[in-house]
Amino acid sequence: MTKTRITKAKVRVLIHWYLTGSVTKGTVDSGCKEVETHLEVESDDDAEKVRHVVRLAKKGCFAEQMVVRPVPLTGSIRINGEPFSL
Repeated sequence: MTKTRITKAKVRVLIHWYLTGSVTKGTVDSGCKEVETHLEVESDDDAEKVRHVVRLAKKGCFAEQMVVRPVPLTGSIRINGEPFSL
């Protein structure tokens, strides 16, 4: 670890979802238009050292990286024990 002392950290995440269409009409569509992250950090350590830790934290954040670098989504569905394919 970098041994950088963080005295306070606060993060706010905003996800901009959309939902259109109708379930009953079979036209439903949903998704995410944008994700915002707002990070506030307080530290008495050297500012560049703190910036370095923040850069590393963002690179090591699984949630952020999944959005920045989308991955394949795989899965399966079973109805009453029988496989169902979309």
